[in-house]
Amino acid sequence: MKLDTRRRTDRRLDIVYRVGAGLTGLFLIGFGIAGLLVRLPLFDTQGEVIAGLSTNGALSFLSVAIGSLLVGAMVLGGTFASTVCVVVGVAFVVSGLVNLYLMSMGPNILAFSMPNVIFSFGVGLVVMTFGMYGRFSGGLGEDNPYRRQREARHHDAVPAPRTEDSGATAPEAGGRHEHGETSDDDAYRAGYESGRAGENGDTGDHRRANGTADGRRS
Repeated sequence: MKLDTRRRTDRRLDIVYRVGAGLTGLFLIGFGIAGLLVRLPLFDTQGEVIAGLSTNGALSFLSVAIGSLLVGAMVLGGTFASTVCVVVGVAFVVSGLVNLYLMSMGPNILAFSMPNVIFSFGVGLVVMTFGMYGRFSGGLGEDNPYRRQREARHHDAVPAPRTEDSGATAPEAGGRHEHGETSDDDAYRAGYESGRAGENGDTGDHRRANGTADGRRS
């Protein structure tokens, strides 16, 4: 029995999205559960260090919620998983910037430390890359499903050239000839030929009249 080792492009992309969402989601759920087991205060600004990262009750709950969303995206897969990875990745990068500001200028309600900021930047970029893989980059292959979808959408948006006028002119002209209607050139040619025939007929009659008169004189 031979196994088919070839995979369609959309299947390969789906695996990438699922792996990125699943690994990140499982890590966040584990980190959040570990913080909840310690039973830290909800908005403790000092926090407790777990796995090298500072956390409190609010950050633990948030980690479990985001991790569950990513695991759900892993289960569903496809474009949904890609979109969730991109959105979560952007949210992590923004969270790193906001909490970097709050660490020095405002209430540090999520007990962030510098390792947390670095983690947010790193994980955010990685998850975003997983979600954007094979979808938003340039130079996609011809068998890429997102490229085919964009080309089909562009083809539907561009109107087809109109050929009704040019197509209707030829049959109309041809139809006139088929029904016996003549053009200006045909009418001119027919009139010219009729005139020539009339002149030839008059000349013949004149000659016959002269011959008859000569016979009578003789």
